[in-house]
Amino acid sequence: MPHTSPVTIGAAPLRPEDVVAVARHHAPVAIDAGALDRVAAARGVIDGLAADPHPHYGVSTGFGALATTFIAPERRRQLQQSLIRSHAAGTGAEVETEVIRALQLLRLQTLASGHTGVRPQVVETYAAMLNAGITPIVREYGSLGCSGDLAPLAHIALASMGEGDVRNAAGDLVPAADALAMAGIAPLELVEKEGLALINGTDGMLGMLVLALHDLEDLLITADISAAMSIESQLGTDAVFAADLMALRPQIGQAVSASHLRGFLGSSPMVASHKGPDDGRVQDAYSLRCSPQVHGAARDTASYATTIAERELSSVVDNPVVTSDGRIESNGNFHGAPVAAVLDFLAISVADVASVAERRTDRALDPARSHGLPPFLADEVGVDSGLMIAQYAAAGIVSELKRLAVPASVDSIPSSAMQEDHVSMGWAAARKLRRAIDGLGRVLAIEILTGARALDLRAPLEAGPATGAVRDLVRTVAGGPGPDRFLSPDMEAVAALVQSGRIAAIAKEHAND
Repeated sequence: MPHTSPVTIGAAPLRPEDVVAVARHHAPVAIDAGALDRVAAARGVIDGLAADPHPHYGVSTGFGALATTFIAPERRRQLQQSLIRSHAAGTGAEVETEVIRALQLLRLQTLASGHTGVRPQVVETYAAMLNAGITPIVREYGSLGCSGDLAPLAHIALASMGEGDVRNAAGDLVPAADALAMAGIAPLELVEKEGLALINGTDGMLGMLVLALHDLEDLLITADISAAMSIESQLGTDAVFAADLMALRPQIGQAVSASHLRGFLGSSPMVASHKGPDDGRVQDAYSLRCSPQVHGAARDTASYATTIAERELSSVVDNPVVTSDGRIESNGNFHGAPVAAVLDFLAISVADVASVAERRTDRALDPARSHGLPPFLADEVGVDSGLMIAQYAAAGIVSELKRLAVPASVDSIPSSAMQEDHVSMGWAAARKLRRAIDGLGRVLAIEILTGARALDLRAPLEAGPATGAVRDLVRTVAGGPGPDRFLSPDMEAVAALVQSGRIAAIAKEHAND
């Protein structure tokens, strides 16, 4: 649901729902007054070090491999500008607005921590840009995930200086200087330490992780209801999902998925129609019987990833940092390894859930395995192809998801003259996870479209309350059984229902408690 109440910055760690609210629903932000006091105090430390004749990294020296080069006071403002301009080196397609807003928000939260040494006006400028809907252009390639998401964050910083291009609140591409002027925001003139503070962070990969976890919550419920529609329409059994059987293997995610399947299938006349001694089948295929195990593993992966995300949301990621007792210390907290690893882990689970869904879809189309459904659920077999090619589309997506499941975080390419000699590739892991999440939604939509048609073809047997409600929702955007028609619009429409969360919501609403 859209979230319009302000999200407070600097008083406490951001919650995942705060990130979604600002990134996706454009909720406003407000800076905590106490945070601005802490920011000013930390800036006092930096000002003291700037006057020191001895070099201090990031304050009076160059950066990265040039950290031993002392910079005279009269050149330091140029140093900050040069840092941002040179690091704003992204290339490729524009990154999505919600990702850029998450990037802006998470950097703002760190700036407001009182540990980065920026001036209060830097914090206020970043907040004002978010509230004005100013979205800097960030390009897809450029980050190695160490020292954080340097290039993407530099594009944000560049816009705050009034340079480069942005999207305004209407989505129009305009020069940053014009957008700032229209919003009444003065461009920043960066001073000592501020350039580093604006670009050393895991904010891009973390923002994409939080958004992915939010989407997965609904997608995994959707996977459970799509599995229920397949099990029901293929005359499978729900006995294998019994709570006492699940308790023999106390995996938390598996138990949740099995509970959903019991709720979605428990009142189904179709399932009840073949229960009892007359049902000669001993066991359903793995793709039906083991759905809770596969979906549950993904749930457990998401639970672990949520733990990592929440820890990162509580973190101050910058180098160097101003400590609570007034020291300025270099550190390695900008390394994206913790976030990169769970992004890759999630991509593996997403591929697995999509893979088992595609197998359930394929069974529905094969008369040798569907227990009485027509080949490909076609109207006139031989003349019509039914949903044959919809399954091809699902198979093609699953094949791509397997490639996207190859970890990015095990790769590393040294940079900065071997100063940055081991990098996380977390940004790349996050980018491929976003594509994988989109693919999973489409594979589930194809299974739901297939399951809805298969349920209709079982008439006069009736579907259960939950599966029937989903079938009826599908029928508002996609037609039922009949002669072949242009299929792509139906697939796109059901995919939109899945991605909006409406499928998951209506399934939960009608589940048997």
